Amino acid sequence: MAAQGGVLFQEKVSRLLSRENGKPVLKPNRPLILKDSVGNRKPRKGEASCVTEMSLLMACWKQNNFVDSLCSNEINTFYTCVHKAEAARKNKSEQSNVTGGRLTPKQATTLLKRFPNLRSEI
Repeated sequence: MAAQGGVLFQEKVSRLLSRENGKPVLKPNRPLILKDSVGNRKPRKGEASCVTEMSLLMACWKQNNFVDSLCSNEINTFYTCVHKAEAARKNKSEQSNVTGGRLTPKQATTLLKRFPNLRSEI
């Protein structure tokens, strides 16, 4: 099924590039081949964790003139949240390394340079 979709797409591109109806509909300004490198983008950062616990801790400190002993419950809640978030992040990074996941831009560039596109006819 996917091969049929690829064939249909190739036929559509060749029809758009052909000159059978006068000028070609699509005129590329660069050759239609992949580059041997990938743009170096930074991965997106995840959302912040434990923000509500941190805000409760800061509110408690403000009410109690920054005395830690009066806010021990909030401090413990914040630290347990931080430990849970770190464990979840570490677990997620281990799973992404095992399953393969997506390639980083540096890894993709290395692979593309190892197997470059042919620039000329053989």
